[in-house]
Amino acid sequence: MAGRTKPAVLRGKIWVEISGKAALTDAGADLLDQIDACGSLSEAARRLRFAYRRAWLLLDAMNRAWPRPLVVTAIGGRRGGGAKLTDLGRHVLHSYRDLQIQLEHFLDIGGNPFELLQ
Repeated sequence: MAGRTKPAVLRGKIWVEISGKAALTDAGADLLDQIDACGSLSEAARRLRFAYRRAWLLLDAMNRAWPRPLVVTAIGGRRGGGAKLTDLGRHVLHSYRDLQIQLEHFLDIGGNPFELLQ
């Protein structure tokens, strides 16, 4: 006898591709959010529990994918380094977050075509 299963839930994810390559994903948007909040790539990586290398590679890939960088960085020194979203970076992040909200709304109002299969 099969056990009771939980109902099927419809989910969706958004990412942005440029020239067939991921230019912004959930992880990238989270990284941009944290950089905007703390002004540091290393601190953003810590907050997200990303290895610094993963965060750096993700940021580098995003910056290369877009026509202009999403984040500018300064190398550490006596005053420390830093990272800051550019105007483009802020626009891309806000647009992405708005699309995520729109997708969630669409999924909520669209109903679940799989609930009859339960």
